[in-house]
Amino acid sequence: MTLWMVSVVVVLLLSLLSNMGFSKEDSSPDNINIGAIFSFGTINGRVSNISMHAAVEDINSNPNFLHGRKLVLSTHDSNYSGFLGIIGGLQYMETNTVAIIGPQASGMAHILSHLANELHVPMMSFTALDPSLASLQYPYFIQTAPNDLFQMTAVADIISYFGYREVIALYTDDEQSRGSMIALGDKLEQRRCRISYKAVLSPEAKATRGEIANELLKVSMMESRVIVVHAFAVIGLQVFDLARKLRMMDKGYVWIATSWLSTVIDSTPVSAYKSTQGVLTLRPHTPDSNRKRAFLSRWKKLSNGSIGLNPYGLYAYDTVWTIANAVANFLDNGGTISFSNNPNLIGLGGGNLNLGALSMFDEGSELLRIILETNTTGLTGQIAFDSEKSVVRPSYDIINVVSKGGYKLIGYWSNYSGITVVPPEIVYAKGSDRSSSNQRLDDVLWPGQTRVKPRGWVFPNNGRKLRIGIPNRVSYKAVVSKDENTSEIRGYCIDVFLAAIKLLPYAVPHKFVLFGDGRNNPSYSELVRMITSNVFDAVVGDIAIVTNRTKIVDFTQPYIESGLVVVAPTKKFYSSPWAFMRPFTPLMWVVTAAFFLIIGFVVWILEHRINDEFRGPPKKQLITVLWFGFSTMFFAHRENTMSTLARMVLLIWLFVVLIITSSYTASLTSILTVQQLTPSIKGIDSLITSNENIGFQVGSFAENYLNEELNIPKSRLVPLGSPEEYADALDRGRVAAVVDERPYVDLFLSNYCMFQAVGREFTKSGWGFAFPRDSPLAMDMSTAILALSENGELEKIHDKWLKTSDCGQTSSKDSDQLQLKSFWGLFLMCGIACFLALLVYFCLMLHKFTRHFPQQSENDPSIKRGSKSIRIKRFLSFVDEKEEELKNKLKRKHIEVVSRGSAEDHEPSSVYHDRRNGNSDFY
Repeated sequence: MTLWMVSVVVVLLLSLLSNMGFSKEDSSPDNINIGAIFSFGTINGRVSNISMHAAVEDINSNPNFLHGRKLVLSTHDSNYSGFLGIIGGLQYMETNTVAIIGPQASGMAHILSHLANELHVPMMSFTALDPSLASLQYPYFIQTAPNDLFQMTAVADIISYFGYREVIALYTDDEQSRGSMIALGDKLEQRRCRISYKAVLSPEAKATRGEIANELLKVSMMESRVIVVHAFAVIGLQVFDLARKLRMMDKGYVWIATSWLSTVIDSTPVSAYKSTQGVLTLRPHTPDSNRKRAFLSRWKKLSNGSIGLNPYGLYAYDTVWTIANAVANFLDNGGTISFSNNPNLIGLGGGNLNLGALSMFDEGSELLRIILETNTTGLTGQIAFDSEKSVVRPSYDIINVVSKGGYKLIGYWSNYSGITVVPPEIVYAKGSDRSSSNQRLDDVLWPGQTRVKPRGWVFPNNGRKLRIGIPNRVSYKAVVSKDENTSEIRGYCIDVFLAAIKLLPYAVPHKFVLFGDGRNNPSYSELVRMITSNVFDAVVGDIAIVTNRTKIVDFTQPYIESGLVVVAPTKKFYSSPWAFMRPFTPLMWVVTAAFFLIIGFVVWILEHRINDEFRGPPKKQLITVLWFGFSTMFFAHRENTMSTLARMVLLIWLFVVLIITSSYTASLTSILTVQQLTPSIKGIDSLITSNENIGFQVGSFAENYLNEELNIPKSRLVPLGSPEEYADALDRGRVAAVVDERPYVDLFLSNYCMFQAVGREFTKSGWGFAFPRDSPLAMDMSTAILALSENGELEKIHDKWLKTSDCGQTSSKDSDQLQLKSFWGLFLMCGIACFLALLVYFCLMLHKFTRHFPQQSENDPSIKRGSKSIRIKRFLSFVDEKEEELKNKLKRKHIEVVSRGSAEDHEPSSVYHDRRNGNSDFY
């Protein structure tokens, strides 16, 4: 308001004052005048009146406190009228008033503050708490209680603490409430919350019960069930009374009242408890002290039991003392109190107007400075102001109305520590800690006598279903599509959504609305943006969760993993000179070669005594072993086998060789004759550097990602609308590769096996359902999706719609190779046969050896000394000896024995016994 406008108001009001008979009172030099403007019929007005007079009485009880002067308090009843309040302010401007306490309402304060600026009269109020009054525009207006900016911050913290995201604000349409609601909206926005609806009532006490009832009916039709009430006590009590009658104080509702309700509870509890059970409210926190307890004990006598004391009574008492202390300090420093005419008002009068009655306080700026530098302790705790003229250490008690007979203190709020169960004065002593573990309140009894925290929202009771946008796809219809026969919306995404809402503890009335022209896939980014423009309440479909979308909407938990991959065509793989080695893995080659050697060695052992082809010099025998072993690979071994054991081993080995060579031949034939495919693009990196065209699905976020994140020019990007277009573009070479999300690629490759997904997924994301920012339904749906994942239902839905078949083709070269695990049974069988043959052979040899070489006489000392080593050498020589030669030697010895018949009787019986059996020692 400009000086000219203020002057006009002053002229008009002074004219009225002259006609009403107001005149300038004589001011005694022994008195210090202060004024107070309140509606003394209100609770705060009555309590403040008693407290201010008590403070004046206490100040004047010490004659020396103000240097022998008395503090005189004049009161003016504005009687709920802003007009009368302004008149009271002008009246005080005529009477050499050093300070004014009030006015009670912010509307009057805005006007009177301009006058105070011109006349240098400090104005101090503990009830006009509009945050805008603390601005530099009103240097002479001081709020001696925490203004509503702090109270609205406390309300926003409470709402955020309980996890609510939308609230309804019900308030009176006056300057104080409007400013407070602006502050609340700002604080909620900082916490990602918002005011979803503002229910505005007529200002001051003019709202009728019918008007209040109509607004409450509108509120009951809204989605949010969290309601903040900011009004005068007379209006607020009617709001709760009507809400109870409309059954809006039942379970499911959350009511938060500002400090007006705690004022009513403290001063007139009977009127408040009846309709406010379960309500949360704030009360300015005043720490306990001896002075406070002493004043509380005096209160019953001061008020004659007519009304209870509330914190604003304590602020009234401290405000008077603040003025008195400042005046005393001013006088102690040699200051004098004087008034003069305001030069800005000279010449504005005329006729009967007495503009000279408005006196300017000459030392007003000095007194203002002293007030703002105050730092003392009063009934409300520390009295001091910060650089923005706000009281230091603002804090509130958080109260829960629990029954008809009382309330419960469940915690505190301060701008230093936030929400806590520890009193602010203790927190200030310990230090601030705003960690989530320290942000807590005691249990709350909510409306409906329940301790279960209300959800805070319901679907609007206005008959409108949730409008859910569905992409009208023309490709990959298994994901989501419209059935042409039944017009039903169906698909994988729809089944997931329907299964999730069945798990919610409440009904979700909804209707699906297709988005798109049905000829091309729609733009998913545009579909998501339609949530912000209130066209849709949610979007369900194959919506990729990407950064730019999360900035404007909230997504649920992903119900399927996704990510961009590259699909590329393939080209012929040309064989290398070493292609013949590919049928077997290296381990298979090693084991096969080892068995060829083992078989050759085993057969050599079994045939060595009886088969001349396996005898001869060591070099020849080694060559025979190697030749025989490896020649069995082609069944070309020319050596005959005479031993039964060798024939058994060889028979089993030839069967193994038959299987191995047949498998090798088939695998090598496949490698050399069947077309082998390998991708021409290896991944996203080679695709970027290739400078070739890249295909993407119409409507997908892939276009923006490739262009904005990977800096691929749009000229290289080719939109493709269907799997058929993918295949055609890849076949014809219009694109070098297609970039799409993994679920689409899996479906595409299940039908087009001549293409491959190459490289790795170069993004990680998923599909989710989109909801408006801070929508509580998004959180509940996320919980439901997690439950579907845990109980296996999500996988069943996926298999129903998106299960793909394998092409039987793989890009791995090693997958064509024959591995040992496919043949280990054959090798095991052959190995066991070799072991058993050798075991039987050595047992037979040992038996024959013991028959031909019985234990020598123990009397022979030479044999006794080396019997063990000699017998081993004899055994090895016996095994190495050819069977036929051994027989001939034994036969010759037998003939010699017969010719020496005369010496027969002298031979040992054991030798005679051996000769009769045709055996003899050939050594």
